[in-house]
Amino acid sequence: MAVGIRFTAAAVAKVRFALSPLGETVLALRILLGGAGHEVHRPWVRRARQLPAGERELPLLRALIAGPLPSFLFPVPQERLPAVSAELDQLRATEESFFRREYGAVVGVPDEQVPAPAAVLPRLADALHRCHELLIAPHWGRMRAVLEADVAGRALTLVDGGVQALFAELHPDIAWDGGQLVVHGRRAPHTAVTVDTGGHGLVLLPSVFNWPHVGVDKSPVRAASIRYPAVGVGLLWEPPGRTAAGLVPVLGRTRAAILAALTEPLTTPALAVRLGVTRSAVSQHLGALRGAGLVSTQREGRTALHLRTERANHLMGDGGP
Repeated sequence: MAVGIRFTAAAVAKVRFALSPLGETVLALRILLGGAGHEVHRPWVRRARQLPAGERELPLLRALIAGPLPSFLFPVPQERLPAVSAELDQLRATEESFFRREYGAVVGVPDEQVPAPAAVLPRLADALHRCHELLIAPHWGRMRAVLEADVAGRALTLVDGGVQALFAELHPDIAWDGGQLVVHGRRAPHTAVTVDTGGHGLVLLPSVFNWPHVGVDKSPVRAASIRYPAVGVGLLWEPPGRTAAGLVPVLGRTRAAILAALTEPLTTPALAVRLGVTRSAVSQHLGALRGAGLVSTQREGRTALHLRTERANHLMGDGGP
């Protein structure tokens, strides 16, 4: 199915990025319960903590995520990095008519058989909160670092090439066509849906658990939204190598961890989040590693991206013989 998102000049000016811990929770649940995830997620599936055996809302969750996902499970974040509690509050406040329409369409029941939102949404929000704590929270630091690094790279593209350049590199299924953003689906390719932003703009959400696909909210309440696969997901679940562990007595734990992380370009804030240390501490360690010729830094405006040098790659065992 092809989805066209219409833009006015005002809507283009309102294109923004956001992260969604709730959205990642729902998408992770779909993989864990339905087994539909890409091979890249298999290491996470093997290590994921099991859902409580007595989770009474599992039948409801399974029913809602078995097929097309209802839009009310993905409230558009109101800020760049919302707390999951804020997103769950949005879920609980879903408008009744919208909930009834989406629930009925997904579960396949007539309107008169759709339960009242007050009977479902609080239970659903509580269950998703428990799932978040089990499935996402233990990994959120690393996930957030990958997602924020992706946003930082996209922001540079937006500055250098504008909105058209930004859309051109998001995903092969996304195309800018004469003032309309077209997302080409792999299913029912000859059908089409048009989404109007209604002056509310478009929110772009990098995703770990939607990788490698792109998803569009076909029933936006306000701003339209697109979830696209974040860069770097393939490295997210890789365990640290033995070489990194062996360097700890020589370089120290934090510097060894920085080198292990810099298999892809990362910003100072992204490294700080991933390692759980302050930005100032990361900056000091990066300075020492640069002085030793192990890290290079490239600046683009206000953003600095760090990457391991070839010398560091050999030290880490990644540079060949």
